[in-house]
Amino acid sequence: MSDHARIVGVGMVPFSTPRNSKPYNEMGEQAARAALADAGIGYAAVEQAFTGYVYGDSTCGQAALYGLGQTGIPIINVHNNCSTGSSALYLARQAVESGTADCVLALGFEQMRPGALDMLWQDRPTPFDRFEEAAQQGESEAPFAARFFGGAGAAYAGKYGLEEDTLARISVKSRQHAANNPYAVFRDPLTVEEVLASPAIYGPLTRLQCCPPTCGAAAAVVCSEEYARAHGLDASIAIRAQAMTTDLPSTFEGDLTKLVGYDMARLAADRVYAASGVSPEDIRVVELHDCFTANELLSYEALRLTPEGTAAKFIADGDNTYGGQVVTNPSGGLLSKGHPLGATGLAQCAELVWQLRGQAEDRQVEDVTLALQHNIGLGGAAVVTLYEKVR
Repeated sequence: MSDHARIVGVGMVPFSTPRNSKPYNEMGEQAARAALADAGIGYAAVEQAFTGYVYGDSTCGQAALYGLGQTGIPIINVHNNCSTGSSALYLARQAVESGTADCVLALGFEQMRPGALDMLWQDRPTPFDRFEEAAQQGESEAPFAARFFGGAGAAYAGKYGLEEDTLARISVKSRQHAANNPYAVFRDPLTVEEVLASPAIYGPLTRLQCCPPTCGAAAAVVCSEEYARAHGLDASIAIRAQAMTTDLPSTFEGDLTKLVGYDMARLAADRVYAASGVSPEDIRVVELHDCFTANELLSYEALRLTPEGTAAKFIADGDNTYGGQVVTNPSGGLLSKGHPLGATGLAQCAELVWQLRGQAEDRQVEDVTLALQHNIGLGGAAVVTLYEKVR
């Protein structure tokens, strides 16, 4: 395990709605400070930083970190849609495992506006022109992400069948988990009836099946094992394996489930399982990318937590929560914890580190030594990370 990067510190701020948000630089600085304090080191020990955000001007990462000091280190800004945070973590791990640096900070933050995601630049082609062409959905007032993921949910239902309440039960489960997470935005319980009665968005999706615009920040300190042990840091949480993929030809061949990332997630997961020697059956806790209920359902199968075509039974049997096969999104996930795009991947990392340390309090999954993370961004990028508690 000596060549595997260690997560020696994590931190995040409570997520909030745009109306109640602090500025991005304050949230980013606060999350970075929390991660450094958790690690037990100062900012002067950090040799490189990778900072991720989606909505912001260039060099926002510097603005967030300069509050910690101006140490002259490289600060590299990362922008990879909803997988931005885990992309920053991927780069930090590579820097450590390549020997380029021994102590690296990965930071993600987002100060979002109210309302659905939209393209800011109307005077040039968008990265989604090819996706729109492949989707062939025609005119709709629904936001583009809701159309893609709602269409994917409808395509899955057409192939395998879904009961009316199947996707709604994911939202209910999400709120049940978030009730125990002080960092989550939405912690009040929901019923299936309330989810289904909320306004229709697209296909099978209602408003309460779509993640909200959220602001927040999260961070992780990544070190080599040698550095951690030499400086008396907690080296017990290792990145056992990690893979990052982008879109494949199948993305654009007309299957909406693949358009929203099924195949790239499957490929990344398979690479992680192969590199680690770990089986999906060994996984007991997962933070996965539930931007919409439809994508949580698809991700169960993409990550091989359940065979293709069986996700509805997986949900009905309670195999996605406490007492079942695997606890999915103990944090409440994007649906309830919130989805500040640049911070999401690192918030997932923080939750899983707390789970592996046994520090997740009322969210704790018992006896976990392995934890899986799945983070995707349309356009596209998928990052799957396997964490392990080691001696």
